[in-house]
Amino acid sequence: MGYRSSTSTSVALAHGLILILCAASMVTESMANRGWYYGFNNTTYNWPWPWGRRNDTDNNGPSKIVVGGSDHWHFGFNYSDWAFENAPFYVNDALVFKYEPPRNTVFPHSVYLLPNLGSYLKCDLSRAKMVANVTDGGGEGFEFVLKRWKPYYFACGERGGLHCRDGRMKFMVMPLLRRRHY
Repeated sequence: MGYRSSTSTSVALAHGLILILCAASMVTESMANRGWYYGFNNTTYNWPWPWGRRNDTDNNGPSKIVVGGSDHWHFGFNYSDWAFENAPFYVNDALVFKYEPPRNTVFPHSVYLLPNLGSYLKCDLSRAKMVANVTDGGGEGFEFVLKRWKPYYFACGERGGLHCRDGRMKFMVMPLLRRRHY
């Protein structure tokens, strides 16, 4: 009949409100806590962080970070743990994906950008965008620049998502704004 039920409208409004509140909370938290790391007189305090810190500060400008460190991008490595231990990442940092091109003894790998958290959790590649094919990771690797303040969900798309699901070849990052952006 061309009308929308009040229940579905209420649910849609509730979901929208939750999304707005989460985004507002993230902005408020980052603004409120920005002085803790730098100190309120631009001195650095050594606060205990729940994750490892790269050996740089966000004042130095964008960094190039090799995904997986010296292990690079391969089946069976826990990239979610790696991302957590190497956080924080910042807007304009470049993630470098290095992996061997396919051969008889090496399975191919690729890099896909997943559209949302649900796709990431399910390793659903149906709406994902390939950002690096099976040959792009050779040599110096493929660089992906984190251009915006938003969550990024990465996964290997090979074998119909098997590498993502069973090989733990997936991770997410939420780059922070550098201090000069405040």
